[in-house]
Parts: sequence; C-alpha cells; structure tokens
Amino acid sequence: MPRQRSRAAVTLPKGVHRVVSRGREYFYFQPGRGTDHAGERIPLPNDPHAPEFWNAIRQAQGMMGAVPVDTIGAVLDGYLEFIKSSGQITAGTIDQYQRSLKLARTAWGNLPAKGLRPVHVQAVMDGLAATPGKANNFLSAMRALSTWARVRDHIDHSLTEGVKPYGKESGHKPWTPEQIEAALQHLTGMIRRGVILYMYTGMRGSDAVRLGWTDVDDGGFALTTLKRKRDVWCPIVPELAAEMASWEKRPGPFLYQQGGRADGHRFTRKMFSTHFAEARDKVPALKGVTLHGLRCTAVIRLRRAGLSTGQIGDIVGMSLPMIERYCRFADRKTSGQAALLTLRRTSEEQNCKTPQNSKT
Repeated sequence: MPRQRSRAAVTLPKGVHRVVSRGREYFYFQPGRGTDHAGERIPLPNDPHAPEFWNAIRQAQGMMGAVPVDTIGAVLDGYLEFIKSSGQITAGTIDQYQRSLKLARTAWGNLPAKGLRPVHVQAVMDGLAATPGKANNFLSAMRALSTWARVRDHIDHSLTEGVKPYGKESGHKPWTPEQIEAALQHLTGMIRRGVILYMYTGMRGSDAVRLGWTDVDDGGFALTTLKRKRDVWCPIVPELAAEMASWEKRPGPFLYQQGGRADGHRFTRKMFSTHFAEARDKVPALKGVTLHGLRCTAVIRLRRAGLSTGQIGDIVGMSLPMIERYCRFADRKTSGQAALLTLRRTSEEQNCKTPQNSKT
C-alpha cells in the first residue's frame, strides 16, 4: 500500500471543526458549537489546502461579496479560485501556478499580505538557485499573483519589482536531421504519429493532442489555440499528408492511447509527453531531445521556406519575438553559409586572374 505524504498543518479559523470518523477526515462550520447558542452545522470540503475550502468558509460566515483578505494564504486562496473560474487560463498553467505558489504558502502563509516585499521573494529565489527552472516558475507565478492582488488592494505595491529570473544557458533545441531520421525509424504507433504532428505543424503540445479529422479545412488544420485563444490555419504539407493517408478516419483526435484499460482514450499533453519520454529513452540517438524542440524545428523549416515571421505566427500561433528567438540560430547559420559561398566565389575569381589571362 503506498505511503501517504504528510501535509503541512493548517490553522483552522474560529467556528471550523475537524472530525475523524472511520479513518476519514471531515470538516464543518458551526459557530458556538457545544453551547446553547450553537449555529447551523454546515459541511465543508475535505481538503483544507484547497482554495475551495476557504471560500466555503467565507460563504458559511455570510461574507459574500467583498471579502477581507489580510494574510498571504488568504490572497493565494482568492487568486487560485479566480484563475480556476475565469476560464482564461489553461489547466496546465493552473497546475504549474499551484505547485509554484505552494512555496509562497509554506514561506509566508499566515503573515500579513501587505508586509510582503520583493526582498522576501528574492530570498526564495536565492534559495532555489540550484534549480533555476523551478525558481523562474515561482517568479512567474508570483508576478501573476502580484498583478491580480495589487489592483484589488490586497497589497500596496508590486511583490516582484526588481526581481530577475535566472538566465537560461540553452532553450529547447531543434532536432537535427539525424535525430528526425532516428525517430521515424525507431519510434512506433502513436508516439511516432505524435512526433510527425509536432514536427510538421509546429503546434504546442496542448493543441497537437487535440487535432483530429474534424479540424481539417481546405488542405489545412483550422483551430483555436488553447493557450492564447488565437485562431490559426496550419497547412498540411505533402509529407504530413502522405502519413495521414494511412491513418484511420475515426471520431476524436489523431492521438489516442492503445492497449490496456485506457485503449482508445485521448492523450493529455502531459500524458503524451510522459509516454514519449519513455520511448525516447530507448533510442540512444534521441538522447536529450524534447517534444518542444520539434516546435523549434517546424518554425525553422517554415523560415527556410521563405515565410515571414508574421506568416509563421499565423500558422503556429506563436508570438513574433518567440519566432525570431527560435530562428536566430538558423538565420545566423544560413547567413554564414551564404557568406562562405560568396568568399569562395570571390577567391575563385581572383585565382582566375593569372598573368596569361590578364594579357588576354
């Protein structure tokens, strides 16, 4: 039986009670419990670490509308409930923010919200120096939290002003032709199909796993991106069309699980990434490659085909600065190769000017 992880103790507000019955934990709100003036017993969600738990308490207390938020924990509860109900943030981003903001809850949960300063955020960043990716995710979540809390007067100033993210030594690298060839030869089934979709569409994983036959429109894929809510039309290039010719025409997305109890069920982005990583690790030639690297590969391919950054953005749903970032190495390499051809041609022309040719 797997061992359950212990969770940090939570200080319950007045009127909230915890009951353990038959090995299960229950919470309810009842002011004046055990007195002649006991109020109504109102059940609460069973996870005191969840934002819904604290919102249920506020509702039970009759504090609807403007709710006083004075601690870091209360601000976090309000923000997480906001992003979950807004419908503007993807589930993957919400999950990332929740994991990152646990650090804030652990460090300052019961402290006054208006006492938090950028110096405190910087202290956490310094403590995460050994894991810069985790530190940068924490900073991104704190920036979003700060923006939301500032305009609602939960805090007096920015919580992240002057706090800088750690520099990235290298981002996701595009795949080499050798790595692409190895993937097409050694990967099979839905993993190979997914690599092909990523490579020839350049879409984010959250969009690639949603693609299906119903998205085909006049020789391309027409859809609204999940993250940016941007309408894109991605042409189906001949290489991808040749692969799709052998795919079964069935309802749902192109990528689905095969075998086992989940047979036929759709992949989530995270699940497909996990399955891909397991298959990748069995192919030595694919060591270190990432699915997001195929997004870089697709952008570079479109750039080398002569498309502008604006055209590429319309196809893959990517911002222009990000396209330019992905293409920076390819553009430099192409420019360098063109310069090399010019130098060789100049050198050959100079070598042709022999004394005999000069007299002629």
